[in-house]
Amino acid sequence: MNAKDRLIVALDFDSLKKAEKLVDLLEDDVTTYKVGLQLFTKEGYKSLNMLKKRNKKIFLDLKFHDIPNTVVGAVSSVLEHGVDMLTIHAMGGFDMMESVAKLIWQRRERKNHAPKIFAVTLLTSLDSAFLQDIIGADSRTVEEEVLILAQAARSAGIDGVVASPLEVKMLRKKCGDELLILTPGIRPRGFENADQQRSATPFEAIRDGADYIVVGRPITASENPKKVVKSILKEIRDGLKKT
Repeated sequence: MNAKDRLIVALDFDSLKKAEKLVDLLEDDVTTYKVGLQLFTKEGYKSLNMLKKRNKKIFLDLKFHDIPNTVVGAVSSVLEHGVDMLTIHAMGGFDMMESVAKLIWQRRERKNHAPKIFAVTLLTSLDSAFLQDIIGADSRTVEEEVLILAQAARSAGIDGVVASPLEVKMLRKKCGDELLILTPGIRPRGFENADQQRSATPFEAIRDGADYIVVGRPITASENPKKVVKSILKEIRDGLKKT
């Protein structure tokens, strides 16, 4: 994959018009966009259609998390819209992940379009205090918890995992190239971490083995999004040289 293939820009907007404006502004510099809860809840499938009309790839980041049958039904519904990447929660359990993986296998066997499925490990806004106070896993570190969830996703047949950039190097070492790794929590040099507790630069994430990085506010809130994107692409290319 080249640098453009690895960058995913998050369309975290409250209107389709704002999303369209950014996509048109960035033109050919970006090939893949994330549609998350905010935009999808507001605009629904119109947001996906907008990207399809512009020949963009779609990362639908709705993080499905429910009983297996319900999640399989939800995934089946979005498959009709040609998304390229899709998220579920690893904490939904092995059976849920395996059920989704089987659905995707069946589609691929029939040579039907099927997205890459990514299992979310721990959200980048969470830290060790969450594990101790909410999960009760006070004997495990964040890294250990992420590894457990990633290994379960791999065993269930999921294509890849979503993890913070701080876990990328460990996951690549422990899981080899068997899992794709997608990482949010990316902040180019000079940008604040905001609500991301576990973040890194594009260079660091790619150098450590991430396949994809998701960048939102540093681009969407910038006065010059094209300049920021070009800077990120350079960081990615520099990171690839160090892998």
